[in-house]
Amino acid sequence: MSLRLGSFPVVVGSSVDAARFILKAHDLAFIDRPRMTSGRYTGCNYSDVLWAPYGAYWRQARKLWKTEILSPRQLRSHEHVRDEEVRAMLRDIYDQAAAPAVVLLDHLLMANLNAISRMVLGKKYVVDGGGEGPAAAAATPEEFKWMIDEFFFLSGALNVGDMIPWLPQIKRIKRLGKRFDRFLERVLEEHEERRRREGDGFAAVDMVDLLLELADDPNLEVPIQRDGVKGFTLDLIVGGTDTSSVTIEWAMSELLRNPDALTKATEELDRVIGRERLVTEQDIPNLPYMEAVVKEAMRLHPVTPLLAPRMSREDASMGDYDVPSGTLAFVNVWAIGRDPAVWGGAANEFRPERFVGSSLDVKGQDFELLPFGSGRRMCPGIGLGLKMVQLVLANLVHGFAWRLPDGMAKEELAWRRSSGCPCRAWSRSKPSLSQGCRLTYMPAHDADAFIECHCIPVTFRSMRRANVIHVLGMRN
Repeated sequence: MSLRLGSFPVVVGSSVDAARFILKAHDLAFIDRPRMTSGRYTGCNYSDVLWAPYGAYWRQARKLWKTEILSPRQLRSHEHVRDEEVRAMLRDIYDQAAAPAVVLLDHLLMANLNAISRMVLGKKYVVDGGGEGPAAAAATPEEFKWMIDEFFFLSGALNVGDMIPWLPQIKRIKRLGKRFDRFLERVLEEHEERRRREGDGFAAVDMVDLLLELADDPNLEVPIQRDGVKGFTLDLIVGGTDTSSVTIEWAMSELLRNPDALTKATEELDRVIGRERLVTEQDIPNLPYMEAVVKEAMRLHPVTPLLAPRMSREDASMGDYDVPSGTLAFVNVWAIGRDPAVWGGAANEFRPERFVGSSLDVKGQDFELLPFGSGRRMCPGIGLGLKMVQLVLANLVHGFAWRLPDGMAKEELAWRRSSGCPCRAWSRSKPSLSQGCRLTYMPAHDADAFIECHCIPVTFRSMRRANVIHVLGMRN
C-alpha cells in the first residue's frame, strides 16, 4: 500500500513478500530512520540505537549492544536478578490474594521495571513512597508508569509536525523529554560519583557503568557523548519494561479465553517442573508448549503492530512498483500475523499448537512472524525480552491456578482497539466501564479455600486487554 503523509511518500508492507523486500532483500536501502519528533525529544537527539541515523555511529552502537551491553555473558551475569524479581512478584500477588482486586498489569510492570533497573542502573530507582534524603527514589511507581504510558502513546501517535516540517512541534513530547532527562541525569551523576569515590578500585557492576566506560574508550571510531549514554540507557529501560509486560498480559488473556490451552500449558509445567519448585530460565527449552504460547501471543498481539519507520536511502523496485529515495516504509506485523494466506482460515484464533514442532521462530529469519523485526535494524533486546516474557509467564501459569467463574462465557473477555504504540491496555486512568464480570482465582488443589472477586473489563486502548485480574492463592 502506498500513500502520502504531508510531505512524505509512504509505503506499508502488509505481506510476507513485502516484509522480505523491505527488511532483507533491500535492507540497506531501507536502513535509515526519519528525523521525527520522537527521536529528537525521547531519543536524546537521535543518539539512541532506535532513532540514530544510519552511519558509523549507529553501526558502532549496534555492535556494542550485541557484544557488550546485551551480550550472552552480560545476560547470564544478571540471571539471579531476574529470578529474584519474579519471585518477589509472585509473593506480592499471593500477599494480595484477599484484597478486593489485584491488577495483574501493575505487578507485571513493576517486576519488569525492577529487574531492568537492577540490571541497567544497579538498583531500583522507582519505589513506593519515594524515600528521603540521598536514598530517595528518582520517581514513584505512579510517576514512572505515567512516563512509560506517555512515551508509548506519543511514539505511536501521528505528529502532524513530522509530516509538515514547518508546523510547530508539540509541547507534550518536549515536556516528557525533559522529565526523562532529569531522571537520566540523576542516574548518571550517581554512577559518576561512585566512580570518583572508588578510584582505581572501581569495577562496573551494571550496564550504565559499562556504558560510561565505553564512552571513555579513546579507541572508539565515533565517541559516545553524554546524550548517547542517556539514549542507550533509556532504550534499555523503556524497551525492556512495558513491551514485556504487554506480551505477558496478552498471553494470559488468551489462555483465560482458551481453557484447553491453559490446561495443556499447566500439564506440561507439572510434568517437566513438578510442584516443588518454580520455573527457571534453564527450564524454558524443555517447555515447547509454553514457548508456543508465547509465539502465538506475539503473532496475534505484536506490541508494535507497525515496526518503527524506516526511510529509503536510494531508489528501489519491487515488481511493477518503484519506491523512490526518501520514502517512509512501515511493515505491518499485525496484518502479516493474521493473514489467512499464511496462517489459514483460523488465523484469528489462538492456537499454540501451530508452533509445536514447527521451525518458525521470532528471531527475524521467518517473515511470517516478526515481533522483533528483522534485518540490521532488528530489536537488539530480543534475547532479554524473550527471557523475561517466558520466565514470568511460565511462573504465573505454574504458580497459580487461573479460571473463569462459573456461568461466565469466555467470549466476555473481549477487547477494543485504539491508537498508540505499543498495543497496550489502559487500566489506570478513569476507564470506561463495560459489563461487570467476575474472574476467580483459586489454589489448584484446595477448592474450599478459593474466594471470588469482581473483575471489571475496561475500555481498551491499542489492541490490548485491560481486565483487572484477581488472584486468590498459590498452587500447592
